[in-house]
Amino acid sequence: MHIKAPPQPFRAVVVDDEPLGRSSLMMLLRRDPEIEIVGECASGAEALSLIRRAKPNLLFLDVEMPECDGFDVLEMLGGELEAAIVFVTAYDKYALRAFETGALDYLLKPFDDVRFYRALHRAKERISQERITPKRREFISLKSAGQVLFLKVSEIDWIEAADYYSCLHIGAKTHLLRRSMSELEQELDHALFCRIHRSTIVKLDCVRRLKPNENGEYDVLLDDGTTLRLSRRYRRQLQSRLAARDQLRQNVRIR
Repeated sequence: MHIKAPPQPFRAVVVDDEPLGRSSLMMLLRRDPEIEIVGECASGAEALSLIRRAKPNLLFLDVEMPECDGFDVLEMLGGELEAAIVFVTAYDKYALRAFETGALDYLLKPFDDVRFYRALHRAKERISQERITPKRREFISLKSAGQVLFLKVSEIDWIEAADYYSCLHIGAKTHLLRRSMSELEQELDHALFCRIHRSTIVKLDCVRRLKPNENGEYDVLLDDGTTLRLSRRYRRQLQSRLAARDQLRQNVRIR
């Protein structure tokens, strides 16, 4: 007799520096039997530790908090955070920035129960879908000149290792991100990006062709004229990905 496995709970963390706001969210979440509250905290610094330890898939996050704000938390966690994010704040001025980070919803205080459960329902649907089809990262957040920038992954042309950082090339601009190449390789959509060297990842759509070099190996020539070294280790993988890209382009033209 086949016994159906119980559904996985939605693991929630609540981050809000106001005790009343935090307790209100906790009370609403406890009414849903599918929710498991795995932690609560009152500051950005506490949130970093808690999220890394508890690994929630649902995060209710305040914006203005002591030590570091909600956007700082997301920037510092980077790819470590795999959760549906619902911002909860009394300020509407952060809404656009919140959605640019990939937030699912933005609850503006004070909100009623109906509005809360609408956001919760959306979050549960998103998490359930991603359990079936994992989502690739659409934005990368980083600090620059005292600000947190949110860069579209689709706009990145190529990435190179730079000591403890990775350097993102977007057109003529570059941005330093404190993340390893291995982490980025795991997060990026493999249909769009390919590692070509231990220190280089490239967007396939930016590759014009492979060209032989003086060492009998190949370099990668990009559309903007940039030439990148291709490691023998990654050559077959790149050639296979480029062939798939070119076949897809051909199919699109035929249609």
